Amino acid sequence: MKEIILVKYGEIILKGGNRPVFERVLIKNIRNALKEFSDIKITIAQATIYIDTPEENIDDVCDRLSRVFGIVSISRAGVCEKSIESIKKAAVEYLSNKLKAGMSFKVEAKRSDKRFELNSIQIAQQVGGAIHEGIEGVIVDVHNPQVLVRAEVRDDAAYVYSTLDKINGRGGMPTGTGGIATLLLSGGIDSPVAGYMIAKRGVELNAVNFFSFPYTSDRAKEKVVELARILSGYLTKINLYVVPFTEIQLEIRDKCPEEHMTLIMRRFMMKISEIVAKKTKSAALITGESVGQVASQTLAALNVTNSVCEIPVLRPLVGMDKDEIIERARDIGTFETSILPYEDCCTVFTPKHPTTNPKLEIIERSEAALDVDGLIEKAVEGIEIIEVYPDMEDNND
Repeated sequence: MKEIILVKYGEIILKGGNRPVFERVLIKNIRNALKEFSDIKITIAQATIYIDTPEENIDDVCDRLSRVFGIVSISRAGVCEKSIESIKKAAVEYLSNKLKAGMSFKVEAKRSDKRFELNSIQIAQQVGGAIHEGIEGVIVDVHNPQVLVRAEVRDDAAYVYSTLDKINGRGGMPTGTGGIATLLLSGGIDSPVAGYMIAKRGVELNAVNFFSFPYTSDRAKEKVVELARILSGYLTKINLYVVPFTEIQLEIRDKCPEEHMTLIMRRFMMKISEIVAKKTKSAALITGESVGQVASQTLAALNVTNSVCEIPVLRPLVGMDKDEIIERARDIGTFETSILPYEDCCTVFTPKHPTTNPKLEIIERSEAALDVDGLIEKAVEGIEIIEVYPDMEDNND
């Protein structure tokens, strides 16, 4: 029996008159995600996207679709003619190797083609009866079934599928519908998760990383590139801006009070990231900060670092604890890379007793010992831009 992939989306349906715009972006993103596959046919009708691909590609196509923001679910479905006998036969044939003896099921039907001779309730009853008779040992349970079977009669054909073949999508909004933001991407656990969470709202990402050679190694840089590569699998592409940061850190170490080093370093990071953001037309910065996780992430400290920025700073992890962040990192595939033992610039020159309740005017006085504008200008001139794609070679093999 011919199989097809049915893609469902969620929030887009609520967009009213703007819905076609969001649908077009989602279709474009799906085409980009599947560009390596040949013989792909994509159509859309009645809040469902139909993807017709050769049978040997279906598993790989479904896997790629599971990382496209805006998709709520992906289902493999059997296709048949629009007659009740064809639908009943197709249901038994398609589910015979999936429904097992002892499993309970229920059939729900949808009749988009109102010319079809039976209504939705009648279709569900007849298809359910055919499955019960045709597949030995299955149990009808209309209240709490283990498996939900769907039969849909649409304008072009009929489709049969079940929750046994359903893959949950990432949800959210299609990439490109929420503007652009710049992510401060370290080699740690938190910042990739923060980037993912904002990207899920349809936001395209650039990323900035601060690299302190020789205090941080090339392996640390490769680790960040790999984290960007994993994130790009949800976005198609990320431009990674690698900022030389050694001179700034050495100047801070030599000329500023030790307890202020981390905060002043963070202020430089925010200023430089904002310069990158403005050059890339980003509307916001994104950080992986969570209240109270480290000394530089108390509310008072966050206020000190925020004060150097003109554009909004988004902190999607601000109320999450470490266990929640780790769970999300595992889910999106960044955790194992994040815990590789290659230090980033945030872990060198760390003061023994950083201030946790800083006053802005005191930090600014400490910072006045530095040629802030000159250091920033030199760092920006030395930025390396790396275009990161999902199919780049894994740098941590």
